Amino acid sequence: MFRTGNALYRDDLQYSLSLLLPWHNLEGKSILITGATGMLGTYLIDVLMYLYEKQNISCKVIAMSRCKKNFEERFFPYLENKNLQFLQHDVNTPFENINIKADFIFHFASNTHPISYATEPINTILTNVLGLNNLLDFAVKSDTRRFIYASSVEVYGENRGDVEKFCEDYCGYIDCNTIRAGYPEGKRAGEALCQAYIAQKGLDIIIPRLSRIYGATMLDSDSKVASQFIRNAVNDEDIVLKSEGMQFFSYSYIADSINAILYCLFYGVCGEAYNISGDNSDIHLKDLARIIADIAKTSVKYETPNNTEKLGYSKTFTGLLNSEKIKTLGWKSYYSLERGLERTIAILKSL
Repeated sequence: MFRTGNALYRDDLQYSLSLLLPWHNLEGKSILITGATGMLGTYLIDVLMYLYEKQNISCKVIAMSRCKKNFEERFFPYLENKNLQFLQHDVNTPFENINIKADFIFHFASNTHPISYATEPINTILTNVLGLNNLLDFAVKSDTRRFIYASSVEVYGENRGDVEKFCEDYCGYIDCNTIRAGYPEGKRAGEALCQAYIAQKGLDIIIPRLSRIYGATMLDSDSKVASQFIRNAVNDEDIVLKSEGMQFFSYSYIADSINAILYCLFYGVCGEAYNISGDNSDIHLKDLARIIADIAKTSVKYETPNNTEKLGYSKTFTGLLNSEKIKTLGWKSYYSLERGLERTIAILKSL
């Protein structure tokens, strides 16, 4: 069964469409989504396709990915849909011969998996800086109305005990002399580059800063810890914890995350960053493992990580987001952590 055939997943899409957003503003517009086959891009494209199906609001969605096969596998129910267009392109390559118009751009392309930080450190940082620069140049030429740059909780670095939760004006510590630093430092540089394009080129840019996201659009290759736990649960395996599990992080269900990004699109203030995390979704890793094990009716077991895994792991043990600012735009989280995890596992088991 394809994910959109699952009743729980379609309920998620229906909830997204029920939000009091000015969807009509998308009528006739073109929307470029990089990282289209990733966790964020997949759910957003499903929302926009469902918008046309249910409300007959037609916008041209340009799904950008390096691999056509991945696109076709991810979106095969829509391959004949006139509203979806595939663009095969690597964001790290300039957009010199790309003759498309993009009223809105969602930049989701990034190496977001710990294994990638360790095995592709050059690509990780270049995608967040060079790739973003290429896309911003294209946005200027395309006269893009609004640019959404998906950033991360990791820009805050390490919480050294001076705050309980990160607000948007917090600036923590990152050890830049590590392989893994390419991701958080790249995201920081990317945010600074956005501010430069706002000031010098007049682009309209919003920066959602995302917590750790989970959901049924996760990729099989996703090496984030929560995704590994979910994969264990879907396969009826014990949950494998490769640390003492004292890491304390904020999480957000994919539907809540994309809904928040849509609020940024319609109501966000140019140049502002907005934290996105679920209410009551702050949890220690060992407790997350236990909840997932309970859902799967399996157990938690401990293993020692290999050297590559160690290189990709965050050294930060506390990373909680204060998401009060985005609530001023009208957004609120809808899915509890337990509910989101149950839905994720149930949807993936049905595929």
